[in-house]
Amino acid sequence: MTDYGVLFNELAVPRLVGTPNHSKVREILVRELEERGFAVERHAFSIRPARALLGAPKQISGINLIARRSQAEVWAWLVAHYDSKGQPISMWTRLAGFTLLVLGALLFVLNWIAAVLTLGVGLAIVLQNRVNNDSPGALDNASAVVTVLMAIDQVPREAPVGIVFPDAEEYGLAGARALAAERAELFRDSAIINLDGIDDIGGITVFSHRPGPVGDAVSRALEASRWRWLPVVVDGIALARVAREAITILKGNVKSMEVVHTTRDNTERIRLDGAAEVAAGLARVLRQP
Repeated sequence: MTDYGVLFNELAVPRLVGTPNHSKVREILVRELEERGFAVERHAFSIRPARALLGAPKQISGINLIARRSQAEVWAWLVAHYDSKGQPISMWTRLAGFTLLVLGALLFVLNWIAAVLTLGVGLAIVLQNRVNNDSPGALDNASAVVTVLMAIDQVPREAPVGIVFPDAEEYGLAGARALAAERAELFRDSAIINLDGIDDIGGITVFSHRPGPVGDAVSRALEASRWRWLPVVVDGIALARVAREAITILKGNVKSMEVVHTTRDNTERIRLDGAAEVAAGLARVLRQP
């Protein structure tokens, strides 16, 4: 039986794409999937990262993990990116910075002095948005990877459920964008259930990219709040373009956003209670296709 706490500690290490820890975590995931009877395909890709990320290379190379127990058609894919990144400022601070940029642009209509000041503060914040390898990425996104494995361990092996662990999500959904471009046939008749940040605290939210019956069932099973738009960038957005339906599950609150991408995003603050809750709800849905 898997000791999820031990596995969580193995995964929650700084693992920026291309670093030794990144490769090590990938091999741990291959081991875990194969032990569960999955055949694992390594989908290599090379793609341009998001331009908004300062300090990012011009081209990103990564490896997505695609896991199936048989060649039968998969009706639902559990998805969670396995890379991490650090940044000098938290997600909450970055959102505040981008909000100030938008507000500053709008203020030009009313008061150009206030607009310039607002834009200046916003730009000063956003310019700190440089990528580094300082964050262990426990919440973002080792917690979700463990949740996927917890859920699949509660589903019969014959269930037509697959797993995708995309790479380089932290470089602007690079791995998911490559999957949508190069392996769209995998998802065309399937539901995407993406997980990104499963904290012990806060409520459960379902970000509904492309509505459908599976997303409805998951929302009910988790008693989750449901939104069609949120100010977050997640793999579900890229994969929804090629899937029958797609959602992203998040769990947390403002305190969660304050630690994402910082050195404080470590295993000391997460007991995996949230992971167990979400996994149990997902399993109830996946056992009844």
